[in-house]
Amino acid sequence: MKKIIAIAALSFVGIAAKAQVASTATQTVNLNLSNAIELTFTGSTTATGAAVNLAFNTVNDYANGVQSSAQELKVRSNKKFDVTVKTNNASFSYTGSTTPAPVMPVSGVLGLKVSANGTGGTIAGTFASYTSLSATAANLIANGLNGGNQTFSVMYNATPGFTYPAGTYTVDVVYTATQQ
Repeated sequence: MKKIIAIAALSFVGIAAKAQVASTATQTVNLNLSNAIELTFTGSTTATGAAVNLAFNTVNDYANGVQSSAQELKVRSNKKFDVTVKTNNASFSYTGSTTPAPVMPVSGVLGLKVSANGTGGTIAGTFASYTSLSATAANLIANGLNGGNQTFSVMYNATPGFTYPAGTYTVDVVYTATQQ
């Protein structure tokens, strides 16, 4: 009987020797974030919006002005932001048959208002109603919240009066979004 007991002891020792051995490895992953901001027109999904054509066809158009449809812009930013607006020139450029070319100032003729604001910020200055544009940057949206779909819409109103001859008068409106 002694021989059977010895065999059982050897068998138990063999099972203990088969225990698993483990090894671990660790790796650090760094997310190197930088400040990022983008301003685009939702209609074109680019920084260049479609041309806004304001047609003056009747005497009432000249007397009362013409208003555009809403133009929507979208800001994507990882920080709070402000938006300013200005024109690229103090006067409209003229294309037509009158010489010398008439000079129509932007100020007092072209107005802009914020017609919708989904930025989480506030409409700056007097842009809740039509405010005259100029070549000097003016605050449009203040303290917009960071996010990937912060939208606002603007509308234009032009009242050139009866002083200027027929032709096409053009100016670029420049929007700038700046992180705080």
